[in-house]
Amino acid sequence: MLLNQFLLLGAVLFAVGVYGVLARRNGVMVLMSIELMLNAVNLNLVAFGLQHDVVSGQVFALFIIAVAAAEVGVGLAIVLLLYRNRKSIAVDEFDLMKG
Repeated sequence: MLLNQFLLLGAVLFAVGVYGVLARRNGVMVLMSIELMLNAVNLNLVAFGLQHDVVSGQVFALFIIAVAAAEVGVGLAIVLLLYRNRKSIAVDEFDLMKG
């Protein structure tokens, strides 16, 4: 019963994150939506780990948190570069920076 609630919450969070990635044009909002999706995956990993009494779900969640921190650093650097060059952080303008 408790696992189903965690999985439902994770699915809802993931769906909200996917909607945010697909519907938003703001680069910061897209990054926040990706973080929401990664946190939904972390929630599911920890829930399955607790269900099966193994620590591997929590270990994978820690790895995902570390990768998400690096992704935020690189993503914000790209958004700042886009703002500096185009004075906008709209994601549809990324193709204008091809070279």
